[in-house]
Amino acid sequence: MARALSKLRIAASLLGLAAGLHLMPARADAVNDGVARATAVIDTYRKLPLFVPPGPPFDIQAVARGKTMLSIPNTSANQFLKGIITREIAVGKEIGLKVSEWQNQGQPSQWVQGIDYAVANKFSIVDLISGVNPAVVEPQLAAAKAAGVKVFASHFYDPSQPPDKLLAGNLPVSFYRQGWILGNWMIYKTGGHATAVIVKSEEVVPTAPLVQGIHDALAKNCPDCKIAAEINVGITEWGTKIQPSVQSALLSHPRVNYVIPIYDSMSQFVVPAIRLSGKTGLVHVATSNGTPFVLDFIRNGDVQMDIGESLDWIARATIDGYMRNLAGLPMPKEIGVPYYIFDASNVRTAGVPANANEGYGDGYVTGFDKVWEMK
Repeated sequence: MARALSKLRIAASLLGLAAGLHLMPARADAVNDGVARATAVIDTYRKLPLFVPPGPPFDIQAVARGKTMLSIPNTSANQFLKGIITREIAVGKEIGLKVSEWQNQGQPSQWVQGIDYAVANKFSIVDLISGVNPAVVEPQLAAAKAAGVKVFASHFYDPSQPPDKLLAGNLPVSFYRQGWILGNWMIYKTGGHATAVIVKSEEVVPTAPLVQGIHDALAKNCPDCKIAAEINVGITEWGTKIQPSVQSALLSHPRVNYVIPIYDSMSQFVVPAIRLSGKTGLVHVATSNGTPFVLDFIRNGDVQMDIGESLDWIARATIDGYMRNLAGLPMPKEIGVPYYIFDASNVRTAGVPANANEGYGDGYVTGFDKVWEMK
């Protein structure tokens, strides 16, 4: 009887081994197929972006003449937004639109003061750019509307998110697609074996679709990839909390090979955290926005990849949309600025040091000039 049971156990073990051997190629195929799909995604965004006209031509100088615009970033410490506003000011001078920045330190009370200032000084436009949540300042939006000041949001909502009804217009951008690219980048670079820490700010409305894009990429294309931790840090606390939180996560999760600061200005606090954790060369950084100082990080080897959005292109697309609205023309459904991957292979095309309007070609500049009927 004992001998018979022993034979049965051996037979069962052999069957289990055979089943495992049968499943191994299937799992390997799933990993390889996922890596192939991820690679195809990445290849799409390695191509130099092309300009697509946002609408029919119009005389933008005639519309802009005598108009004023106040741009309010979520915080003036955010270099991505600072770069966009700098370009808005320059582009404004080209077309006759006077653009100013409302300096602030990320406090909602300061956003309120900015809109109040625009109403009191009869600005034509208030530009809530990438991070100022309109829901937080609705009484001021209502007051601005009553005073004839048009308040717009740009580069804030994902297209899947309904904008605040008190806005005069909205130029969304696909934050979900940014997350999709970031997720597929990790799959592509690790051969389907990424373990990541995500750094995010949940108070920023489009954070949710961006992070969902990362999760969806891993779920679809990487059965062996994992999110070890998600670190949520408020905008005003980036400078004090990101670095120690990332260090702690790297110590707690030694298998992590990627940190994803979803907004690239966070990288200035992530890079030293990796260095101080002794993980340089073992843990890589992939991020999004294309802020010039982060492109310099790529050139120096501190960041591996940044999904670039030309800050100059964003500025032109933002002003284009707002001027179309003032002219009684339809605004584009999205801001329309394409994504372009920067890594060590092409980052020098952005300049040394990098700047906001290099690396993307100049087709969009001549394209906007033509659409704007520039004299």
